[in-house]
Amino acid sequence: MKVLSSDEIVRLFENHAVKWKTLKTANGLGWNNFPWPVFRRPSEPEEITPTAVSAYVLSRYSPVDPAKNSKDRIKDQLKLWHPDKFETKYLTRVAEDERDKVKEGAGAVSRALSELLNRNYDD
Repeated sequence: MKVLSSDEIVRLFENHAVKWKTLKTANGLGWNNFPWPVFRRPSEPEEITPTAVSAYVLSRYSPVDPAKNSKDRIKDQLKLWHPDKFETKYLTRVAEDERDKVKEGAGAVSRALSELLNRNYDD
């Protein structure tokens, strides 16, 4: 498996930022419309693992505000992927035949982020 260069990682983050903007108004969404927070585009929800999500969210190449610590980065991602918000905002616009898969993928992301937050930042 090819390791991404720093330039490729930066481009991936830029591409994901654009995808989030287009998701706000797009209809007929499917699995490939979503910027899954992993470095290798998953083809199935099972490919979205806590390790892969952690590597992406905590990457030093992430374009987040440098003042944000790891906990804040995780929380920002959780706001995007939390099932209540995600389902209300996006799932209703996902094509019927992909809805379950997308819901499962978003759930995998949310669980990975929650696990990451709880494992590293129990208050």
